[in-house]
Amino acid sequence: MSPHTTSSPQLLDVASPERTHWVELPAHRSSVGVARRSVRAHMAAWRLPDEMSADAVLVASELAANAVCHTPSMRILCGVGLITDDCLRVEVHDHAYAVDRLPRCTPGSEDERGRGLFIVEEIAHTWGIDRSRLTGGNAVWATLLIPD
Repeated sequence: MSPHTTSSPQLLDVASPERTHWVELPAHRSSVGVARRSVRAHMAAWRLPDEMSADAVLVASELAANAVCHTPSMRILCGVGLITDDCLRVEVHDHAYAVDRLPRCTPGSEDERGRGLFIVEEIAHTWGIDRSRLTGGNAVWATLLIPD
């Protein structure tokens, strides 16, 4: 599985701070729940549809879990933003060495882990990995289209 490549803007390029939210967290498993709750709260504040909110929360959860479990980072940075009126972007930045692509993982039928990016790929309109301008590590992101 390889991420899409696109010229999607970074969340920092969103002009209005009311349309973005960032939270910095320790790279610990309990931070995944904090990231999930933070995204859920902003989806409600932005009055996005319930299904869209659920998808955004799931994507944020998977990306945060990957950063916590698969990088040596001590802290992660989670962001969510309305980059246009019909597109939401979720990002998780780590402080690990930057990579051009994520390693392919093929979990077995009994494995409890290893499906996060498959889930992101199925839910997201686009997703990818870039070098983080904020941490110098990786920024794994996904965009979701907001239904009419």
